[in-house]
Amino acid sequence: MSSSPATGSAVRRVFVDKQSPQAYRALVQTSEAVRATAADAGLDRVLVELVNLRVSQLNGCAYCLDVHTKAALRAGETTRRLGTLAAWRDTELFTPLERAALALAEATTVPSDAAAQEAAYAAAREVCTEEQISAVIWVAVTINAFNRISILSKHPVR
Repeated sequence: MSSSPATGSAVRRVFVDKQSPQAYRALVQTSEAVRATAADAGLDRVLVELVNLRVSQLNGCAYCLDVHTKAALRAGETTRRLGTLAAWRDTELFTPLERAALALAEATTVPSDAAAQEAAYAAAREVCTEEQISAVIWVAVTINAFNRISILSKHPVR
């Protein structure tokens, strides 16, 4: 039995991926198509995982942070760069392409900051092809969807 929010106890969550498996499978298929789109645009797996991680940091999704940290390490990312990702603007550890992708991913995740969005898009235009811009936005949109599913379901990190 679930406790009332007024008591301060957490209410048991529905794992929406399990409750609606057909919708979740469609999102997984979208994610697979986005991964192929990113590869076709010349974006390597490390960059895709950096975008997944940065968006998950902004959204506070522990489950996705766990999953994509492991994926980034498997793809060859270093612990040093992972440890500084939250402050990527203050380091020289990321390439111009990675910096543009991270800024564009942040602007996709927090679209209410119009000035940051314009600046991110302008920076991306300087170093990214149109295919890469599109792919980065799709990666950010997709991980944002997975973040919401995991956050609202309270998927545990074990």
